[in-house]
Amino acid sequence: MQQTQRQTVSDPAAFGKVAVLMGGWSAERAVSLNSGQAVLAALCERGVNAHGIDVDRAILHTLAGGDFDRAFIILHGRGGEDGVIQGALELLGLPYTGSGVLASALGMDKLRTKQVWQGAGLPTPPYRMVDSIAGLAMAAADLGLPLAVKPACEGSSIGISRVTDPAQFQSAWERAAACRSPILAEPWIAGQEYTGAVLQGIALPLIGLDTPREFYDYEAKYHAADTCYRCPCGLPEAQEATLRELVSQAFAAVGGSGWGRVDLMMDGQGQPWLLEVNTVPGMTNHSLTPMAARVAGLSFAELVWRILETSLVEPIEEH
Repeated sequence: MQQTQRQTVSDPAAFGKVAVLMGGWSAERAVSLNSGQAVLAALCERGVNAHGIDVDRAILHTLAGGDFDRAFIILHGRGGEDGVIQGALELLGLPYTGSGVLASALGMDKLRTKQVWQGAGLPTPPYRMVDSIAGLAMAAADLGLPLAVKPACEGSSIGISRVTDPAQFQSAWERAAACRSPILAEPWIAGQEYTGAVLQGIALPLIGLDTPREFYDYEAKYHAADTCYRCPCGLPEAQEATLRELVSQAFAAVGGSGWGRVDLMMDGQGQPWLLEVNTVPGMTNHSLTPMAARVAGLSFAELVWRILETSLVEPIEEH
């Protein structure tokens, strides 16, 4: 479902009956439930006829029998952020928020995302696919240490390790392999991490991320009280504008639409490196997209409203 320009709505009745899809069966289920409850409360606060649904394998029957007019997708990870639920909603003819099938599938797969970015001439770290501990050792010989070892099809930093010594190969391999996903290794970029949200074609203010932990992992994202977020990010205006344009290009390259987020690093020489795309970012009290929206002048409720508006645009005819 490709989308055109923003369609604005002032009357909540225009949305009809909305299914807020949350939970699901991915490793990010708990985060999705938290995000979904926050979204549901915000929509109800604005007068939208919204209903929370904890998604299971019977979701098609639930939606088909529920007389819904559209869906707000706030599922994270596989089964919800990877094009699966988007394709199901297309079959039902039910409009939905955010990116379509292709962009969702690409964004969930870090390997294919990197290949698309490379093809578009956008900066992303080199990588090697690894299928064994021996393969990881070969990747380290090619790329050097330290390495980031990560499952290609997980989010929220699940399964990621920073490897600085060959003695860590086995534990890193086992942690990533437990996710039942292809595994990639890439050079660990030392520098400052940033994230950039995109809403209805506009890149929001960047957020700079700092954590005393080894890296911005699951604990730092969702539980730690000592993670530092800087928005405004502190970069000179012109430099931030350049990075925001890069975020827009990276999101567009995978076909992203509606809303999403792009994560990137800047190394010690000032070179940006794109890491990954999130087509359904978190919406919890620790989440980054609401933070950037606040700096752009949007309350959480207004952000949720505008995301819901992305379900109202008409698909472009394919020729």
